[in-house]
Amino acid sequence: MRRIYPDQPVVGVGAVIVLEGRILLEKRRNEPSKGKWTIPGGLVELGESLQEAVIREAREETCLEVEKPRLLDVVDYIESDEKGKIKYHFVIADYALKTDCTKFRAESDADELRWVPLEEVETYELTESFRVFFQRNRRSLENLNCDP
Repeated sequence: MRRIYPDQPVVGVGAVIVLEGRILLEKRRNEPSKGKWTIPGGLVELGESLQEAVIREAREETCLEVEKPRLLDVVDYIESDEKGKIKYHFVIADYALKTDCTKFRAESDADELRWVPLEEVETYELTESFRVFFQRNRRSLENLNCDP
């Protein structure tokens, strides 16, 4: 399935990991939104459930052991080119994940990982889809703690 100029929407997942009022953000290594901050995540593979995908993506990008995914929200990211043709169309299911580890290592698609206090998140250059998610879910994130 093509990510750029797809024939249909592409399904992705996002891993929301919040510990002690801080959320784990990654700086994207690749397009779309290269260099912007978001939560770890990626695409669902054929035959994989959403829950399996978010656990796999979180582990691949952060090296954290995570478990117990719980759906928080679903967001769209649709970008058109200058001619109005759909360049990107992602449907992203964002899940809270449990972990008991705070030590991570940026791998895969992540250029950098950082624990960011929730009150500072919007000072970062965020991806459009994560900004929508964060603004819509800010209050519930303040009460979320992803330790087991």
